[in-house]
Amino acid sequence: MPIHEFACRSCGHHFEELLFGAERPECPRCQGRELDKLMSVFAVNAPATGGAGGMCGTIGNDMPPGCGTCGDPRGPGACSSN
Repeated sequence: MPIHEFACRSCGHHFEELLFGAERPECPRCQGRELDKLMSVFAVNAPATGGAGGMCGTIGNDMPPGCGTCGDPRGPGACSSN
């Protein structure tokens, strides 16, 4: 089930919407239909792999420590959420 991110052109509100089939979303704030679909990054909840293949390790369920080696534009440690 795809969840999409949108920005309303009328009021500027950013929101996420779960869409089925050919459904057309509307802004929950102003009910506007002129929306820009935004590019978004998805997250996967997967078990940590300790440093194999250049991936950062994780400590429990906390955010991963910054390894700083991947060059991910989201910052150090972001590569473990790929």
